[in-house]
Amino acid sequence: MTIPLPGPLWLIGCGNMAGAMLARWLECGIDRREISVVRPSGVAPAEGVRTLTVLPEDEVPAVVLLGVKPQKLDAVAPALAPVLDRHTILVSILAGVELASLRARFAAPEAIVRAMPNTPVRLGKGAVALIAEGAAAGQRAAVEALMAPLGPVEWFDDEALFAVAGHLAGAGPAFLFRFIDALAAAGAKLGLPPDQAMRLARAMVEGAGALAAASPEPPAELARRVASPGGTTEAGLKVLDDDEALRALMLRTLDASRRRGLEMAAAARAAPSGRT
Repeated sequence: MTIPLPGPLWLIGCGNMAGAMLARWLECGIDRREISVVRPSGVAPAEGVRTLTVLPEDEVPAVVLLGVKPQKLDAVAPALAPVLDRHTILVSILAGVELASLRARFAAPEAIVRAMPNTPVRLGKGAVALIAEGAAAGQRAAVEALMAPLGPVEWFDDEALFAVAGHLAGAGPAFLFRFIDALAAAGAKLGLPPDQAMRLARAMVEGAGALAAASPEPPAELARRVASPGGTTEAGLKVLDDDEALRALMLRTLDASRRRGLEMAAAARAAPSGRT
């Protein structure tokens, strides 16, 4: 797989998510000579990747990936903004920082893109939500080509819906990991050795997830097919389905994530310059 780049790619910050994206890109053969990572530690995330503690002075980036924590945006924006030109594609993976808040800090780039990936992008099995402002067709195509090796790409026109997608697919792996942990803990509570219960839970989720992804049937129908009338699976499903307990729990979970995102968006709007 070849990943085309329109020019130099800068990663501003390289934490868990940006690091997972970079690892996948490198695995897929991206030209590491075109990549510069800027991070306070100066520690290279991979062999052969130029890593600096300050912005490069020998080039103008074609693509910039903002991968710092959202609270650090105003620590990097004042130095970064003057370096970018109108042709630079600015891609932000900062949760809760809206397009308008990015535009308030970065006036020069015509194209600003918000991306919301999730950690399975490291295996090429993630999901990436995208929304853009000011991006021409060629710029959207360049961003999509960069994101495609990470997993399925979904474009949005409505930023509120983009945010919901981020809570579902971006934060969703953490919720699923909690489920795996809880399922294994339940098995251990009922007598299984904890390590064996965890192996079974992991294998079950991997297989069931692959089946759900490959099947044309909706998950509800797949669940029905597992459950025999009056059987053991049906007895367990009744606990989850009673008063729609599981649906209500997931709604509260996603809504809590959504409300925190709104708080973060408001904070970013309130301090566009970082000097309040």
